[in-house]
Amino acid sequence: MAGPLIMKFGGSSVADEERIRNVAALARAAAAGPRGRSGVLLVSSAIGGATDMLVSAGKAAASGDEGAAFALIEDLIRRHEKIARALFGGRIPDSLAAVFAEARSDLLPLLKGAALLHELPPRSADLLYGRGEILSTSLLAAYMDCQWADARRTVITDSNFGAARPDPETIGRLAEKNLKPLLGPGAIAVTQGYIGANAQGQPTTLGRGGSDYSASLLGAALKADEIQIWTDVEGILSADPRLVPGAQPIEVLGYDEAAELAAFGAKVLHPATILPAVELGIPVTVRNSMKPEGRFTTISRNSGSGRPVTALAGRGPVTVITVRDARMLGGAGFLARIFEVFGRLMVSVDLVSTSEVSVSMTLDPGAPIDRLEEELSEFAAVRVEEGRAIVALVGEQLRQTKGVPAQAFAALKDISVEMISLGSNEINLSLVVKKEDSAEAMRRLHAAFFAQESAAQKNQCGMVSGGSASKTPCGARALRGGGA
Repeated sequence: MAGPLIMKFGGSSVADEERIRNVAALARAAAAGPRGRSGVLLVSSAIGGATDMLVSAGKAAASGDEGAAFALIEDLIRRHEKIARALFGGRIPDSLAAVFAEARSDLLPLLKGAALLHELPPRSADLLYGRGEILSTSLLAAYMDCQWADARRTVITDSNFGAARPDPETIGRLAEKNLKPLLGPGAIAVTQGYIGANAQGQPTTLGRGGSDYSASLLGAALKADEIQIWTDVEGILSADPRLVPGAQPIEVLGYDEAAELAAFGAKVLHPATILPAVELGIPVTVRNSMKPEGRFTTISRNSGSGRPVTALAGRGPVTVITVRDARMLGGAGFLARIFEVFGRLMVSVDLVSTSEVSVSMTLDPGAPIDRLEEELSEFAAVRVEEGRAIVALVGEQLRQTKGVPAQAFAALKDISVEMISLGSNEINLSLVVKKEDSAEAMRRLHAAFFAQESAAQKNQCGMVSGGSASKTPCGARALRGGGA
């Protein structure tokens, strides 16, 4: 028998009663899909905006404003009660009423204590921030009349509250015990993303965006047939559509390409999402819950895009720090001395570019620039340039295709490129520009590498050839949403 299908839904996909009905319809259709599939495990985030409300409540309490914190919790619970009434004909089932009452009894004393202490300890914060997933999945399971599973009994992590690291071996063992019995042909079970617990049973969270990670962890543990990430866009796009209106969905991505895009700013996937899946070769698809028959992206270990440039990603602002000293020329150990400072100050370096007498590095916001500059200045000249951005071109065949850098620099002819990194992994060309130039750089690069393809796609869709409409919808594909 094939493994189960994992369907992960983000907050925008479960934001209200209409969206919840839509999720239920997708899950039921998938459960009735291919024979041999051992059921559907639905992994859900909190409803849209819930986690932000919980974080705001925690901040209010820690500042001493108990009233504001309580009001936020009441607003959040009333929002769930309103959805429940809409789903259940004006009434709230007793099982859900108990869930809402428990949220009040757990969270209000916690916030009262935080207001008294003017502090919200990390352990308490995780208990607070993870409650949105408990509420949303309780609604889903009640509406769908299916099994509800507490992820905190299966997703076991360390005690690094706020960004807990999971224990895949324990998760695998507990998934067999707690989740597998709930699944089978035609069966649906609902559980939470983002949350887990440490070995002592204390609630933890995997960090913002961790619901995708949960889906991948559970998919690997259950040897899933496929992991579907349902969001509000049609797959992973060739660029950020807020910056590049002509951004296009990408049909196929390799795992390495997806990881590079995620690391350099693509917003659809959490960077760690694909790691558990890649080890077992489980395909991951990224789909639009409001357009289930639309285009989507398949991420696979065994097949990438096969293109020199598959997509663009950007991240900023970043800071460039350059360390220069003539003693680097022919000297040994100078780089080690530089990076010893970074290691001691626990600063992660992103891009690195070296010459005979200097080394330049990019750092994300939050790095202790003053401390770095002070310590590095003891043995070298240091230059710090803030307000920069990284624009990355990612493609499976980038390094093996002649002319890609030349084409990129031709597109950016009057935009100053201050740093270049082309790694030996052959799939990433990263350019550092001023932050105010980054959006224009993205648009120009996208036009250079995707304009012809976009025009061809419009012709195929019947949008430009004589004004006649095609009989086949643009982007229609033979492969559909796992039976959904």
